[in-house]
Amino acid sequence: MGWPQVFSDAYVVGFILLFFRFGALFMAVPIFSHNSIPISLKASMAFFFSIVFYSSMPPLQIPITMPSIVLAILSELLFGLAIGTILQIAFNVITFAGGQISFMMGFSMASAIDPQSGISMPIISQFLSLMALMILFSIDMHHWMLLFIDGSLQKIPLGGFIMSENLFNYIIKATSNMFMVGFMIAFPITALSWLADVIFGMLMKTMPQFNLLVIGFPIKIAVSFVVLIATFSATMLILKGQMQEAFNFLEMFF
Repeated sequence: MGWPQVFSDAYVVGFILLFFRFGALFMAVPIFSHNSIPISLKASMAFFFSIVFYSSMPPLQIPITMPSIVLAILSELLFGLAIGTILQIAFNVITFAGGQISFMMGFSMASAIDPQSGISMPIISQFLSLMALMILFSIDMHHWMLLFIDGSLQKIPLGGFIMSENLFNYIIKATSNMFMVGFMIAFPITALSWLADVIFGMLMKTMPQFNLLVIGFPIKIAVSFVVLIATFSATMLILKGQMQEAFNFLEMFF
């Protein structure tokens, strides 16, 4: 590829669309969209990877006109939003389960600002979310994402992404699956909490001097922490399976 060809209109517009594809992904995908990462750094990363993948960019297939370029940029932003939505739904299984666990442990009011999303979240959800991010780094999800972008350049031309019915159906199915899997992760602690409530109720009937606030709640919290530690590895395996399922859908669909 000679220098005059590199700076031709088609390749300049292609580079801009490639930059928007990376930029949209870095703004929506779980690891890269962390609020602790400055927007300037995300833009710099998108620019750097656009340069790296520039040589593998396929020829541009849209006309070089202002309306078509604007539509192509919107298509690339929609592409990144769709990928980010699918992966965020798989990742939010952990945060939803953490919210249920916090409620059963009595920690629903103990919340703080989540550094990843910037919203108030129960502390158990924050703990599981941070551990989940470490697991995603350990399974090289950030590398999966870059390899996926490389493959998507051959399957989806720049500016050629169109939302389909299959994508909407999968998002609806993944959302319902998020609630089901989240309840499944929180079920051991939920079941033990209900059992503890029954036992404490029987004790209060037989021994009225039993103080639930002083004795019952600390026992309930301690048992919940023990179960949370015992099921932590299984929880992370479930998260890994959810993320792999989301990537398998992306590879088949795109």
